[in-house]
Amino acid sequence: MIDLKSLAGKAEQAGSVNQILRTQLLWMLLLRVILYTFLLGISLIFQGDQFDVITLPQNILTLLLLFIYLTTIFSAFHLLVFQGNLRKFGIIQNLLDTFFASVLIFLSGSSNSIFTSVYFFPIISGGLILPRKGGLFAAAAASLQYGLLLILETQGLYPRYLLEFISFVPSAPLMILNHFAVHGLTFFLAALLSALFGLRLRSTEDALTESIQKYDQLTILYKQVFDNITTGILTLDRRNRITSANNAIKKITGHPPEKLIGEKLYSLFPDLDLSHPNLRNTINFVRSDGKKVRIGYSHMPIHDAGKMTDRRDNDHSKIITLQDISEIERLEKQVRQAEKLAAIGMMSASIAHDFHNPLTAISGSAQVLAHEFSSGGAGNRTNYELTKIILRESNRLIDTVRDFLRFSRPEHTDKKWVSLKNCLDEVLQVCRADPAWPSTCNIEITLDHTLDIWADEKQMFTVFNHLIHNALSFCPKGKEIITVTAEEIQETEEGEILEIRISDNGPGIPENRREQIFEPFYTSRTDGTGLGLAIVKQTVEIHKGTIAVSEAENGGALFTIRLPLPAQAE
Repeated sequence: MIDLKSLAGKAEQAGSVNQILRTQLLWMLLLRVILYTFLLGISLIFQGDQFDVITLPQNILTLLLLFIYLTTIFSAFHLLVFQGNLRKFGIIQNLLDTFFASVLIFLSGSSNSIFTSVYFFPIISGGLILPRKGGLFAAAAASLQYGLLLILETQGLYPRYLLEFISFVPSAPLMILNHFAVHGLTFFLAALLSALFGLRLRSTEDALTESIQKYDQLTILYKQVFDNITTGILTLDRRNRITSANNAIKKITGHPPEKLIGEKLYSLFPDLDLSHPNLRNTINFVRSDGKKVRIGYSHMPIHDAGKMTDRRDNDHSKIITLQDISEIERLEKQVRQAEKLAAIGMMSASIAHDFHNPLTAISGSAQVLAHEFSSGGAGNRTNYELTKIILRESNRLIDTVRDFLRFSRPEHTDKKWVSLKNCLDEVLQVCRADPAWPSTCNIEITLDHTLDIWADEKQMFTVFNHLIHNALSFCPKGKEIITVTAEEIQETEEGEILEIRISDNGPGIPENRREQIFEPFYTSRTDGTGLGLAIVKQTVEIHKGTIAVSEAENGGALFTIRLPLPAQAE
């Protein structure tokens, strides 16, 4: 099969070579104009009897210069539009240059001319631009034309105005041959040397072109890697100004990379610490859109070639890599949570096996004793109160064991349409039946009685029970106010969302603790296990919902539960 990519590469390389050769030929034409303008200018300067130099008459000089100009202009125009063989065009130009040199030498005295060295211009230029043949063609043409001039000189064929400067005496044939041989040998030696330099120059250009192509490929590859890598990369100069930034920086920080160029590093990342190289550090960062993220970063110096051995030098450029590790830390947190849950599962199984049956026996026995002591006289009153304490504490331990089991091994979810109002009424009924429930507590429920939730009724009972008891524990004594509201909102095209809000009039929850309160065993209550809110969050997430805590209007804590409402029962 034909390698189209290889053919395209060769075509591109050939086009590049032709463009270089075209440029060199244009320079040769320009140098021709400069050379002859300079030489003929010298001829004008040295005209006069005070100089013993053969010069051209002004009219002949002007005609020759005009002819060279017109020929050069035509050649340059033809070169710019010419798409044929450029090497052939170059050889023709070299032959033209030898012809111009011969005319100049013929008009300035042939063997007595001071311009014989002009032959070296086409010879050297031909050898450099067209190394293999250009210089040799020019040397051969120069030798033949110079030999012809010598023959014309021996025959007395020369411009008559030259008699004013010299008297032409016929020379011996051997002298003419010696004159021709010396110049011809010089021409060919110059052609060989220029050809050697031209070949060396050509090989150097080829190597340089190949190096440039490889460099361009590496540059493109580097640019693609730099722009498409998911890790953010910043480079700094010695003054800690940003010199480059890749596209990942925008995703991490929210700032377009082109707007970061030239900015001071610490004006954008004030918490970055660059005093300890090659260490993995983390900082909290606020994106341009206000979102808080965790960024991990590392940095290293970019040493100059002359400073590679001096690692103590802090005056150098730097490269910094940035990565949004918010998701990584979240996953690490989930792993730790899973490990913690596994430990809880093993511990809860042991607790259930070792403590559940004894606690049940203690609770049952305490109930019997309490019943017997309640019917006795005043002497049994003390025994009755002590028995009630045993019964209360054993029931609390049974509830704690039950929480461990519920959190470590979530129950199977049996979803169905449940009346939200009825579920909350059952929770309040159980709460108010508790002797410890304060009579001063005011629970305000504001919702549509027709609202239903798609959930497991038993599990949602547990969720609301934990949230209401948690709210009560932080309300001021004697002025307890708990508010429950709910409404349907259109969240997505697939269905609606039921938003349930439970708030209290307590001191609220500090913002830096709002994520921690849902972690297992985290509690600020002396009588709490730290599992209530963790069970609530776990249950809500099992129902594919979300729970969040914020500040209520009265300054207390506001828990917001959002549960999806499918279009039809699953």
